[in-house]
Amino acid sequence: MKIHRRALLASALSAGAVVWSPAIWPQAARGARKIVIGQSVPLTGAADQIGLAYLNGAKLYFDEINAKNGAAGYKIEVKALDDGYNPAKAAANAKQLIDEDVDALFGFVGTASCDAAFAVAKPGNTLFFAPFAASDSLREASLSNAFHIRPALADEAYKMVRHCATLNQNRIAVFAEDDAMGRAGLAAVNQALIDLKLPPLVASAISPVNSDKVDVAVAALSKAKPQAIIQVSLFNTSAAFIRAMRKTGFAGQFLNFSVVGIDPLFTALGKEIGGVVISQVVPSPRSVGTPIIKEYLDVLNRTDQNPSYESVEGYIAARTFAEGVRRSATGSGKPDRAGLQKAFESITDYDVGSFRVNLRAKKYESVRLIDLVTITPDGKVVR
Repeated sequence: MKIHRRALLASALSAGAVVWSPAIWPQAARGARKIVIGQSVPLTGAADQIGLAYLNGAKLYFDEINAKNGAAGYKIEVKALDDGYNPAKAAANAKQLIDEDVDALFGFVGTASCDAAFAVAKPGNTLFFAPFAASDSLREASLSNAFHIRPALADEAYKMVRHCATLNQNRIAVFAEDDAMGRAGLAAVNQALIDLKLPPLVASAISPVNSDKVDVAVAALSKAKPQAIIQVSLFNTSAAFIRAMRKTGFAGQFLNFSVVGIDPLFTALGKEIGGVVISQVVPSPRSVGTPIIKEYLDVLNRTDQNPSYESVEGYIAARTFAEGVRRSATGSGKPDRAGLQKAFESITDYDVGSFRVNLRAKKYESVRLIDLVTITPDGKVVR
């Protein structure tokens, strides 16, 4: 009987931590030098599909490089915990991992979860690397221990608002979930409108997280008669809102932040996804002409995993972390926390297979990396 990776990881994480450790490497490698990083992701709860894909994408690269003697001779061991998309659990996981003396925290998922975990990491200046959908407040220049792979919410908002403006869609509304991500996304859209010197939102509405209770929001936004609605919500709530809004006769455009997840949204909407626009912050897993995607797919195809944007992002995050290990090992000769921090600070224009990474990008610097894609009724992605 074939054991699927999703079932295996979900089962193990429900029992505690999964450690990608030297125990699974050849006996000869067990004495090798290593870097230990800690990751907390939702393997259960509202964002489980996103969390699993991001985790697995990172694992793809770490497994690959560890099998080849690591980064500059250092194996990268990951301790992974499930937080169920719960900020309090993410903070508790961060504390546990720091108490276990990991060299860095890596790949936490969710705005509120990242904020809560970073609050634990900040006092000890623990490295906080490649959070998925962290609030833009974690990008302040004074936070020397936070390093980001993905563009900011501000960058995505700017791209979507500018896109609307090019189509003469100046009556823009926002639909958001009632959580840290929703509030941060709404603020980012409002700021983009100011920066682009466009009219303010015609309306905004907040709905419960991971819920189909969207009627109040639908009524409020229908009354405002927007031409385009930007959504800051996960796939279940987004799907419920799109269905309900279309039933009112709304024929305008739906635009979504990348955190919605294309695959989960397609699962939730089916053919009704046709025409929906989604922001993407990494290359498409189908862009086989892009070197990083060819590399990713070559590795992925040796497993039972399916390609996804979130998995690609995890892979790129892991590859960039390993580059930091390599730079610190060949520079100072010691990839400890101080050495890693210095190395990460030097990664400002790193070419990851034709995808550029700047770990400390300033506001709107990363807009050029963002693609807006449209989904066809049969699930195809069109740029």
